[in-house]
Amino acid sequence: MDIIKTDIALIGAGIMSATLATLLNELLPDHRIYIIERLPEPALESSDAWNNAGTGHSAFCELNYTPFKNGQIDISKAIHICSQFELSREFWSFLVKRYQFDNHFIHQVSHHSFVTGDQDVHYLKARHEALSSNHLFAGMEYSEHRDELKAWFPLIMNHRTDQSYAATRMKIGTDIDFGKLTRQLIHHLDQSERTTILYNHDVKDIDRNEPDERWELEVKSLPNDNKFKIAARFVFVGAGGGALRLLNRARIDEIDGFGGFPVGGKWLQCTHPEVIALHHAKVYGQAKLGAPPMSVPHLDTRYIEGKRELLFGPYAGFSTKFLKQGSYWDLPGSIDWDNLWPMIQAGLHNLPLTQYLIEQVNMGFDEKFEALLEYYPSAQKSDWSLVNAGQRVQVIKKDADGKGIIEFGTELVHTQDGTLAGLLGASPGASTAVSIMLDLLIKCFTQMLHTQNWKQKLEIIIPGFYHDLKNDQDYVMNSRKMTSDILFTK
Repeated sequence: MDIIKTDIALIGAGIMSATLATLLNELLPDHRIYIIERLPEPALESSDAWNNAGTGHSAFCELNYTPFKNGQIDISKAIHICSQFELSREFWSFLVKRYQFDNHFIHQVSHHSFVTGDQDVHYLKARHEALSSNHLFAGMEYSEHRDELKAWFPLIMNHRTDQSYAATRMKIGTDIDFGKLTRQLIHHLDQSERTTILYNHDVKDIDRNEPDERWELEVKSLPNDNKFKIAARFVFVGAGGGALRLLNRARIDEIDGFGGFPVGGKWLQCTHPEVIALHHAKVYGQAKLGAPPMSVPHLDTRYIEGKRELLFGPYAGFSTKFLKQGSYWDLPGSIDWDNLWPMIQAGLHNLPLTQYLIEQVNMGFDEKFEALLEYYPSAQKSDWSLVNAGQRVQVIKKDADGKGIIEFGTELVHTQDGTLAGLLGASPGASTAVSIMLDLLIKCFTQMLHTQNWKQKLEIIIPGFYHDLKNDQDYVMNSRKMTSDILFTK
């Protein structure tokens, strides 16, 4: 079998691999990079705009990032995610300014949280007070006044009969077409003589060649079934729902005990242009008890391939596929003796999630539309159609006590020597891709990261990496102004 030797191999051509490859191309311009993608184009799975929330997850409106704990609002996760998103803005600004990326992948759309009922209104008011104390959420507005809320999002307030309601607004919120962004990243990489992108190629196996310490990827060309190997000194598995299978094939100790639980999604898409024009906001509510974070209901303005859209959902679904274009054998094929018991424990401790998924799968269009009416009381059924969203895999792992738990965030898995890494999980995902890949550099390229050469480059590409964004108010405000001037200039 033929062997191609390279410095770096990345599996998957989604937002994660594209972000990492772009960073490494800047930091290691003399290194050869291979990107292997199973599908005929980049960003066709979770990075595609129709398959992800596209919110620009900055914790401005996602209530699940600010849980009520021990009598007070815990804002630590919201602060962490918001500071991560600031790094993404800086990186994207660098690309627009240095390489003339088309900035139409990002639009300013205000972010809102909206609740009804006295208990949730009390919670939202306390959340606003807690977040407003931190500079990352400066400018967050709070209101319980119908006329003001009607000005913010008229569709939601028209014909509403609730006795109590409240909302917050962050004007600096964004909508991001991650498919469009990923394709620009990949196109930029494709211009480099040292980057090779292989579409319609599937990685079947990963093994360590001990003599030269390279990882060997067994690759199959899907058009002609030819097989060959790519031997790389560093491998990143950024294959979305397919990452768990490949990391298991690599037989690394660090993946022991990890499992995955697939959760699908659907949107209600508005098909009436006049209705779409009346709503320009992202309005997030409370998730039902036991529902995964990706199922938080929201009425969402989106810009997809330049066209303004209006979506509601997502509705959860279940499939044994780990990828939208995956196999029904993905889930059963992922179960082994190392993760069987953690997966059973996680299932037993998350019975409300199981019940929620069963209810969602059994919902017909009429029932889904009833959920929309709770948000948009005067919605007309003829203005909406049901479309499939993406497929997510919630991570199941062992906690400190060895018990199986469901992890609703992202999980970066890497070998002790830093030569192989992979990403598992979903939310907040794409919005924090830059921060996650910087974390990968810290763990897998430790020595290089501390060289003067890398430091000088990163200070230009992502200057916030060297600042304490959680505490440096002046820096954050200046950075936001700088990135806004670049990203939102027509």
